[in-house]
Amino acid sequence: MRDPHNVLIRPVVSEKSYSLMDNNVYVFVVDPSATKIDVRNAVEQAFSVRVANVNTLNRKGKARRNRKNNSLGRRPDTKRAIVTLHAGDSIDLFES
Repeated sequence: MRDPHNVLIRPVVSEKSYSLMDNNVYVFVVDPSATKIDVRNAVEQAFSVRVANVNTLNRKGKARRNRKNNSLGRRPDTKRAIVTLHAGDSIDLFES
């Protein structure tokens, strides 16, 4: 069993993720080697909620141009997990 703090890197902060929170759906950036089962166990342990569904996706990093020397660089590739919770459960990520 993996440590939840090594699996979940950070929550995704965007307008789309905020609108999904109304439907008990949360988006996290996760470790690229984490499986859906690892993500499910990490969310259940870290936030004491019941997970209904986990979807994962791999995002390729963008190619970015450096303006000083006109060389190309890349942003890192990331893996995201879209976690759906059971009705009645919620995660207080940004409510304080």
